[in-house]
Amino acid sequence: MGEDLKAQIIAFLTESWAWVQANVLEPVRLLELGIMVVAVLASRFASKKIHGGLMKAFGEHPLMLKVEARLQPLMSTALIVMLLWTAILVMSPWVPSPYLLSIGTSLFTAWLVIRLAVSIIENRELARLVAGTAWALAALNIVGLLDPIMIVLDEAHLPLGDATISVLDILQGILTFAVVMWAALALSELIDKRIRSLATVPPSARVLMAKSTKILLVALAFLISLNATGIDLTALAVFGGALGVGIGFGLQKVVGNFISGIILLMDRSIKPGDVIETGGTYGTINRLAARYTSVITRDGTEFLIPNEDMITQPVVNWSHSHRLVRRRIPVQISYESDLRKAMDLMVEAAIAEGRVLNNPAPRTLVKGFGADGVDLELRMWIEDPQHGVSNIASDVMLHIWDLFHENNIEFPYPQRVVHLRQDEGHTVAFRREDVTEEAE
Repeated sequence: MGEDLKAQIIAFLTESWAWVQANVLEPVRLLELGIMVVAVLASRFASKKIHGGLMKAFGEHPLMLKVEARLQPLMSTALIVMLLWTAILVMSPWVPSPYLLSIGTSLFTAWLVIRLAVSIIENRELARLVAGTAWALAALNIVGLLDPIMIVLDEAHLPLGDATISVLDILQGILTFAVVMWAALALSELIDKRIRSLATVPPSARVLMAKSTKILLVALAFLISLNATGIDLTALAVFGGALGVGIGFGLQKVVGNFISGIILLMDRSIKPGDVIETGGTYGTINRLAARYTSVITRDGTEFLIPNEDMITQPVVNWSHSHRLVRRRIPVQISYESDLRKAMDLMVEAAIAEGRVLNNPAPRTLVKGFGADGVDLELRMWIEDPQHGVSNIASDVMLHIWDLFHENNIEFPYPQRVVHLRQDEGHTVAFRREDVTEEAE
């Protein structure tokens, strides 16, 4: 057995060496290899010079800035193809069939076409993966090895229950799944942009339409890829049963959040752009995802709240039916101050702020007579809670502070009275808090 294997290896190496001698080590083939090396070096040098000249002339142009990173590799490959075609035309009278030059030209041409095709993919890593895979298949086809490899992969079968599936079917299914899934996601992104431009459709309805379209396209891409592998789609009945058991045991929260997200989109209780407060989190809804709701607070922190919590927990929506929000600012003045003037100054301070609405107009109410002073309350309305409701109150209170000091309106402070009583030669102090009368 060992002798047979050794003989096979020796025979394979002998045949390979004979092929190399016949197709590579001949003087003409060595000349072709030298021409290809010179073409590659010359194209790189020329592309750098041309790229530098273009950047000096049009470097500030937006289109040049966009294609700068991809311009030089494409230019270099294009120059290689031009030089190789020129070499083939020049050598054709003396070399009827430049074997290596033809293969090299085909390989570089395929690489140029593939690079141009994948340039529409924004993700650089994905673009490189797609380009490498496509060029490998093209290279195998050019050198004549693709068909033998496909035959070998088709004859390698894997058992799958009562049926069998070949390795070639699996690879075709993976490739089809990747291409169809990418096409489905790209199409859903285009449809999403189109739906977002529909200003007459409510925001929650736009999100629901976009999510439904994406789910439908992804499911269709999955079914197409399964069909490409040769798997019978009736087997999905068993898969569906297993998926149902999995959901029942371990995916309740995931499915619950998904269903809750659909309910939120359908009942329009919250929508992107709403200002909400839930569980101590105050902010603006950025987006409604399938599993969570993104809320961005005023300090830039983004909270990902599960959709199920948005339904089961109390949620304060400051802009559900309208964006009008009333703010109340309690103020206390001393009893010696002019009450009516203080009330007018508080309204003046509110009107001075641009975010405070004139209709409904701000007004000041007397809430009570406290132990230290008169309790007043300023009520004002705003219509942009997404810009904050505490900052506007702070600005108005600062303005009230300035106006009160300019007009001699006093803020009260707690007063204390201490009574002294003589008892059997000892002085005892009794302290009474929150009393405004003077000690006699």
